[in-house]
Amino acid sequence: MRLDGKIAVVTGAASGIGLAVARRLAADGAKVVIGDRNAQGVEDAAQAIGPAATALALDVADEASCKAIIDRAVRLHGGLDILCNIAGVLDFGRFEDVDRTRWDRVISVNLTGVYQMCRAAMPHLVARRGNIVNMASAAGLVGVPYNSAYTASKHGVVGLTRALALEFSKEGVRVNAVCPGGVDTPMLHQTPPDNIDWQMVMRSASWLDSGAMATTDDIADTVAFLASAEAKRITGVAFPVDGGQTAG
Repeated sequence: MRLDGKIAVVTGAASGIGLAVARRLAADGAKVVIGDRNAQGVEDAAQAIGPAATALALDVADEASCKAIIDRAVRLHGGLDILCNIAGVLDFGRFEDVDRTRWDRVISVNLTGVYQMCRAAMPHLVARRGNIVNMASAAGLVGVPYNSAYTASKHGVVGLTRALALEFSKEGVRVNAVCPGGVDTPMLHQTPPDNIDWQMVMRSASWLDSGAMATTDDIADTVAFLASAEAKRITGVAFPVDGGQTAG
């Protein structure tokens, strides 16, 4: 129960990594307020997690929605200790096919959404010397072909993480990012377009366990560690959980 008494907000918690993170934080003793655009999905997630979880429909691309979930957590529990920005979208395709609408959608969720959540939460995190764990990606550390908007957004998350870690270090707020490689989630199982070079894609894949994908629980383990006092001297890191994808 290393998070006993802590209050956490987790975005993108209806499925995938977000759900695994919310489940893990609650198992470690935290009260979790979870949000997702899938309102029914996040309600179902809260029911599955149990009394420690409260659900709220959330669109991280909307500033008012971001403020609302933070305000709800503070009203319910009296403060905020942990923010986990997990919500994200993937848009897989050739660069010439990524028009401005597709580009803006990815940036608004993956990067602007993280900014808006951090901005809404930061005064409360300063008050309790809390911490933030952002979900970046191996694509935030290296280039990944046919993922131009996604790669740009995740590099932005890594940069924002490092900037905030420095700016709020004197206030005792830690800010870190987790950078997974391939993870077995619904998002990764989208059908890719036919006109791509799969050999190029596979050259940037994980080599650990013959390229086996990580599970959502693998990523949740790392998030829970970074959110806990065990990581009290860790801030400003982009923590790879990628099976060696970015090692060489």
